[in-house]
Amino acid sequence: MRFLSRTFATAAVTALAAAALASVPALAGTGMPTDWQMNLQGAVTPVAEFIHWFHDWLNIIITIVTLFVLALMIYVVFRFNEKANPVPSKTTHNALLEVCWTVIPVLILVVIAIPSFRLLKLQLEIPKADMTLKVTGKQWYWSYEYVQDGGNFGFDSLMLDEKARAEAIASNKIAAAEAPRLLAVDNEAIVPIGKTVRVQVTGADVIHKFTVPSFGIKIDAIPGRLNETWFKAEREGIYYGQCSFICGQNHAYMPIAFRVVSQERYAAWLAEAKQKFANAEDAGSKFAAASK
Repeated sequence: MRFLSRTFATAAVTALAAAALASVPALAGTGMPTDWQMNLQGAVTPVAEFIHWFHDWLNIIITIVTLFVLALMIYVVFRFNEKANPVPSKTTHNALLEVCWTVIPVLILVVIAIPSFRLLKLQLEIPKADMTLKVTGKQWYWSYEYVQDGGNFGFDSLMLDEKARAEAIASNKIAAAEAPRLLAVDNEAIVPIGKTVRVQVTGADVIHKFTVPSFGIKIDAIPGRLNETWFKAEREGIYYGQCSFICGQNHAYMPIAFRVVSQERYAAWLAEAKQKFANAEDAGSKFAAASK
């Protein structure tokens, strides 16, 4: 009975935790990690929404299989213990049972594989793009090049250190809510809402990984190789990511920041950015100056 009580207590805690996860999606926030987060970051692209759906669907399957196995274990413990069966069974095999434990797992894997392949197809087949953005990972910052949509300019994006972040907030250049520690950058990548953006990713020195959870993108930035991915943001806001491949001493300090704006605001920013970044000092020069 003590074993049974512990088992049911564990099952109850698991069920309560699952219910809590389902009932508090807001804890995941939108665009960046939040305190006490227990769910994925908010999805704002078709790919990210599919990833969320697939994640939830897998959790349902996992829960059903886990509860079924738990029920079988409880049944076996009480139905086939020594007290209930003083004379042990001499059964060597059961053909129906062996067929079931082979066929059922295969069917479960097929059910999982079908949406998995659909998700891979959605990620890998890049639709006709409205604009192209080239991203280069460097030690330890990101460089962005707008090579279409009337752009043809580029800039570097570095994390704001604590001093620069405090100064930017104090001077009202950025809002405190939009300048999270270790995620705020000096130059955000700006993209228009509802447009398909092709992202070409490469590395300048070592392997980096370009990751933006709310967009559902995660792709290697490899020197000498051009990888491609895409996103279509369907909600305005600012969305953060980070390098997710250990790339050196300051790997933890190369965040990614995308601001999704209306087409009108994007056009205004584009005109301003062409002038602003025409002769902008690159990040290498900034690092050299900071090290003196």
